Amino acid sequence: MAPYESDDSTGAAQAGDELRAERRRKAARYVVPVAVVGVAAATIGLVPALADSGDPDLPKITAQELIDKIAKSDVQQLSGTVKISTDLGLPDLGGLESSLMSGATQGGGDGSSADPTSKLTELASGTHTLRVAADGPEKQKVSVLESGAEYSLIHNGTDVWGYDSKSNEVYHSTAADSGKAEQHETPATPKDFADEVLKSVDDTTSVTVDGTAQVAGRDAYRLVIKPKQSGTTVGAISIAVDAKTGTPLKFTLTPSSGGAAVVDAGYTQVSFAKPAASTFDFTPPKGAKVTEGDQAGKAGKEAGGSGTDQGGKASEAPGHGSAEGLDKSGFDVLGKGWNSIAVLDTGSKGGVPTGSASGGGDLSGFLGSLGDPVSGKFGKGTVFSTRLINALMTDDGKVYVGAVDKAALVKAANAG
Repeated sequence: MAPYESDDSTGAAQAGDELRAERRRKAARYVVPVAVVGVAAATIGLVPALADSGDPDLPKITAQELIDKIAKSDVQQLSGTVKISTDLGLPDLGGLESSLMSGATQGGGDGSSADPTSKLTELASGTHTLRVAADGPEKQKVSVLESGAEYSLIHNGTDVWGYDSKSNEVYHSTAADSGKAEQHETPATPKDFADEVLKSVDDTTSVTVDGTAQVAGRDAYRLVIKPKQSGTTVGAISIAVDAKTGTPLKFTLTPSSGGAAVVDAGYTQVSFAKPAASTFDFTPPKGAKVTEGDQAGKAGKEAGGSGTDQGGKASEAPGHGSAEGLDKSGFDVLGKGWNSIAVLDTGSKGGVPTGSASGGGDLSGFLGSLGDPVSGKFGKGTVFSTRLINALMTDDGKVYVGAVDKAALVKAANAG
């Protein structure tokens, strides 16, 4: 059976219709690979819309061998273009959504629109095109292409530069600035996503090799990861792995509810040749506002939350400092594998905050309208849902979060 024989979306030519097949092969050179929609499909994830000459004929490989190939991949040099689409199914907030994003950008990044700490969070929604390049561990560059503008994050030796051409602002820090470099590591490439998922593979997971594909003109194997457990919002994850280098070329996460992928990130063009050294050079443009990361941090401490231009407001924003220090060890974790639920006790009674104390109006009513009221042994609470991550906030100040459905959150709160 051919790898995608059951996939109607490939539109394979009828046997014997050689003329039609030849036309499609020629047209295929201009078609970008797409993701199969829906969990009900026989195979889920990466399927080339049309390949130059059908799916590549590659040597057989087991799932474990393919995982080992990814782990052993040691690509130090590459450049290319990545298209990333994220659809969490968040409610349409209209102008409020953009205002909140703008506020997060200003308040979470030491006062500079070029600070990557907040800028790269914009990749969490919508569709974006990125240019990426790397030359060993000391030189990397990611550029987010926008309409008439571009944001670039450049790591070159000990320097980390962020440049927002729209505002003509520059952010500069060094790799030694209190771990700033580590904070800038936001998943952007298929490898970033694949590495995180493969860390979670255990006996609650089914991992198989499901045929081959072509991505960005390169032959690849398809690694498909599916939860064995019910109750999780994750349907399947498909990773296209470069047959030669072991580099993940495309990553697609499809939710158990079906529909379009929650995350679809893949190369549309890639080269493993050494990028030009000038790729990683950066000099602040004339007239650009430059914010130094270490200076902004010091100003924040001295300002004590006064909201100065050098980042005091960002440093002392409620919850800002504590949130940065949180990791998995700071939460209670219930369940196992894909059904794991993180539990955080905020210490704030009364459930959803009203916002009235700060003049914010009926924030409780607004946030409540975005969630579903629930009740149980724990009392009352509100469930906020996306297509992947769901959260239950109870009136006793606890928050339950996981890639699980509403019923699983309520069950966990009742047991707690």
